[in-house]
Amino acid sequence: MNLSAGFWNLVSNSVYGALALDALWGAYCIAVVFLRVAQQRFRSEQEQEQYLDGVEEALARRDFDRVIAQGEQERRALPRLTALACLERHLPISQLTDLLVERFERDVIGDLEHRVSWTNNVIKTAPMLGLLGTVLGMMAAFSKLAASESVQPDQLASDISFALITTAIGLAIAIPATVCVASLNIRIRQLEQQVEGGLVRLLAILEAAVGSRGSRSG
Repeated sequence: MNLSAGFWNLVSNSVYGALALDALWGAYCIAVVFLRVAQQRFRSEQEQEQYLDGVEEALARRDFDRVIAQGEQERRALPRLTALACLERHLPISQLTDLLVERFERDVIGDLEHRVSWTNNVIKTAPMLGLLGTVLGMMAAFSKLAASESVQPDQLASDISFALITTAIGLAIAIPATVCVASLNIRIRQLEQQVEGGLVRLLAILEAAVGSRGSRSG
């Protein structure tokens, strides 16, 4: 059965539209993750150490309120975890460690991985949408062949072109997205390593401050 021109235009535009939406959503998720990773981490280990030096000086003076206020105003992960650690400093160090790790994994890493998972869906769906366009294009071409005893090559050119273009677009979306996801995963792992290293020192600083406070009160 021959496809009408109007119906075929609707189908082809729908496939192009779905590919465009898929590409835009993938680009948005990638941009958001890159931005959030940059917001969550210090630019260098030295900068993080300088922040922890300031925390150590403040806690040596028992200035917990200052550290808490500073951390709550920050967007970076470690200062916010520092504020939480100071608020919950009455907990045993093992429980406090579990709390900080759980909060970091849930609020920071969980959010980033959620966005990355959406990008992975884009990587999977883009070639499938391209393949759908390929199948539809070949169906349209064979429909013309079946409807007429003599079909000129130029009559099939648009259908075959559509089939090839959608395949190429799907791959053009998936390949750069795959590279971006690999880069994002590396950045997320680097963020984890940086924060984990900072938490080790933070807990040592907090334990010394709370311990010295208890020995003085005793």
